[in-house]
Amino acid sequence: METTVEDLKPESGTVVKGPQKNDETITVVDNRTNRVYTIPIVEGAIRATDLRQIQCSLGDPGLMTYDPGYINTAACRSTITYLDGDSGILRYRGYPIEQLAEHSTFLETAYLLLHGELPTSEQSDEWERAIMAHSMTHENIKKFLDGFRYDAHPMGILMSTVAALSTFYPESRNVSDPACRRMQMVRLIGIMPTLAAYAYRHRLSLPYITPDPELGYTKNYMNMLWKRLEPKYVANPVLARALDVLFILHADHEQNCSTSTMRSVGSADADPYSTTAAAIAALSGPLHGGANEEVLRMLEEIDTRDRIPGIIAQVKAGQRKLMGFGHRVYKNYDPRARIIKQVAEKVFEVTGRNPKIDIALELERIALSDEYFISRKLYPNVDFYSGIIYEAMGFTPDQFTVLFGIPRTVGWLAQWDEMHRDPGKKIARPRQIYAGEPHRDFVPIELRGRRDLAA
Repeated sequence: METTVEDLKPESGTVVKGPQKNDETITVVDNRTNRVYTIPIVEGAIRATDLRQIQCSLGDPGLMTYDPGYINTAACRSTITYLDGDSGILRYRGYPIEQLAEHSTFLETAYLLLHGELPTSEQSDEWERAIMAHSMTHENIKKFLDGFRYDAHPMGILMSTVAALSTFYPESRNVSDPACRRMQMVRLIGIMPTLAAYAYRHRLSLPYITPDPELGYTKNYMNMLWKRLEPKYVANPVLARALDVLFILHADHEQNCSTSTMRSVGSADADPYSTTAAAIAALSGPLHGGANEEVLRMLEEIDTRDRIPGIIAQVKAGQRKLMGFGHRVYKNYDPRARIIKQVAEKVFEVTGRNPKIDIALELERIALSDEYFISRKLYPNVDFYSGIIYEAMGFTPDQFTVLFGIPRTVGWLAQWDEMHRDPGKKIARPRQIYAGEPHRDFVPIELRGRRDLAA
């Protein structure tokens, strides 16, 4: 709704009130034209396209919002994960992450994320059978894996191999068919630990271990990773439960970088394997899934507690970052970090105490009591402790991001499927603000002057 009001242009700092109605709207006064626009508010947001009506002249494309990194832009509506960073709240389908970590299993949580409700006993059994039945790989996948260098990073292997799956299952391109989508989701969740384990063993030049569906999700993964010559690998139940909890904590986290990538690529109706490979690529970055590996490197550099004051001084001087502290969304203590601290103590009872935990605890103590960190709301996040646990369990740092990718596949697929069921789905196509050269005519090469190549 637009109204021309010649005498409504406010003085600097004056607030112009909108219509005195009970409906949810916002009134915008364009001081350039003296026009007033009433824009509806739906679920706490306005539609960016509603701003297009705010124009200066005929042919003006309308007002846009400029939001690098999507700091305050909602690109979708979702019913999957609720995150309140100011209060430190994380819920899957309404269930607090603390309750799921304590009482649920990873596959049960996966069912919840994908279906919207916790399964019954029969549904749970059927779901687990279906997932584990798809833990096997095509034999040609092994040949594909053998083509990588002996020192190839497991994350690169995982990303490439997942993308290659689209050639093994060409029917997956039929993304408009709900039954086809479900089949690919089950297959991807089932096969991801197998591909991750094969990537690990490829680097060590160890033979691949055939999945054992009877072991369950996490114990089967541990078996494929660490089985050597013993007739039957028996995973420690405490470590298997710890890994299960870590998988629950990493299963989804709202519209993060890799999830946004999953939705963006998926919006073009790309097959789920190519789309998931794109999400894995986003996750591989050190600012996203690779953060826990960076934390471990930092703790190794600090080495002893007596070096901590010097490190803190460097952080305050802006000379370095304290890895594992702060989060784009959380302005409170990351609830996942609190759970992981509890898991760590149980793991150390089995593996022995990782000395890095003492350095981490001291860094946390300082951060929670120092005004520099408090004022900036720099609290420990999930990456701060997860690498320490993974290392104690026997995982090498190059596996940390892969361990993130296995459970996050569930969240990616839940978001991807939700997007395809959304009647308002559109292909992702952000606008831009052009800041380049204006119109200029082509100059033949012989007429061009020398340019300063060093500039």
